[in-house]
Amino acid sequence: MKIKEITDFLESWAPPSLQEPYDNAGLIMGDKSDEVNAALITLDVTEGVVDEAINENCNLIIAHHPLIFKGIKRINKSHWIDKCIRKAVRNDIAVYAIHTNLDNIQTGVNLKICERIGLSNLKVLNPKSSTLSKLTVFVPFENRHELLDGLFQAGAGQIGNYDHCSFQMNGIGSFRGNQDANPAIGSPGIDENVNETRIEVLVHKHLEGDVLRAMSAHHPYEEVAYYLSELRNKNQETGSGMIGYLAQETRINDFFQSLKKSMNLHIIKHTKLIKERINKVAVCGGSGSFLLSPAIKAGADLFISSDFRYHDYFEANDDIVIADIGHYESEIYTKDLLHDALTKTFTKFAFRLSKVDTNPIKYL
Repeated sequence: MKIKEITDFLESWAPPSLQEPYDNAGLIMGDKSDEVNAALITLDVTEGVVDEAINENCNLIIAHHPLIFKGIKRINKSHWIDKCIRKAVRNDIAVYAIHTNLDNIQTGVNLKICERIGLSNLKVLNPKSSTLSKLTVFVPFENRHELLDGLFQAGAGQIGNYDHCSFQMNGIGSFRGNQDANPAIGSPGIDENVNETRIEVLVHKHLEGDVLRAMSAHHPYEEVAYYLSELRNKNQETGSGMIGYLAQETRINDFFQSLKKSMNLHIIKHTKLIKERINKVAVCGGSGSFLLSPAIKAGADLFISSDFRYHDYFEANDDIVIADIGHYESEIYTKDLLHDALTKTFTKFAFRLSKVDTNPIKYL
């Protein structure tokens, strides 16, 4: 199997267009046309992980965190990133990262956390805007079903738990082709009036190319009349963090004990326990302090994330309880998320879970 088969699946699940501007997800080292023997799944790429890939005969490492975030001007032997790069190149090991694009989908990192701690009735905490477009296209009335079927197969018309969504309006379309035209209806140089249907469908931006190709393939006209408009609407299926409910209202101290077990935590850093009982909980894997305000506005009793700075804790303002569980601890089960998705899709290929503890933080 080629690397491309694996990365195509991952990018259909968590489109690269959903990564944050600062991120560097994707194939960082290697070539998509290369053959792959086996893949090692890890949270971070460290020299120990590269050694593990070598020992396990894995020539592809799939990581959550990118090995390279910023531009590198030189590679030597002194820095840990340099050592990883040199060793991976020498052993012909490709490195792929699936980072904030996996954070920003409903079935990604935050869903895994919610499942482990027992949340339900889940919603994206901070939905993204400008990830949707509206396609408006005009088609002869008798061809509308064929065109719609093609658009739907390409992924258009999906809104939350619904698909095949569209708006249709009938009217009269007029046109006249010149002498070089080859019209599907009528003749060059003659004004034509046709009963047409105006079709509008929502399109996720990462699917625009597929949908436009489907439109051209299923439309009878030589020149298709359409326009694609960017929408500023918030996309409730895409964005940062997640919020949901416990099965029942729970004493916060009892929940913290459960949280330690479910997430395998050494400690929980938290603000003042202003609420004795909690029910509505917000989460964000990794560095989530930027979502504190949305969590408060959403009415969460507790916000679970990591990497809060000292002054961030004051911003809880007795409105919410912050629980900082650690960056590594909040995202380590992303390995299982990736492994489950990949093994279900590629049933006869070897995906191995890294056994290396890459957490740079230790506890006494």
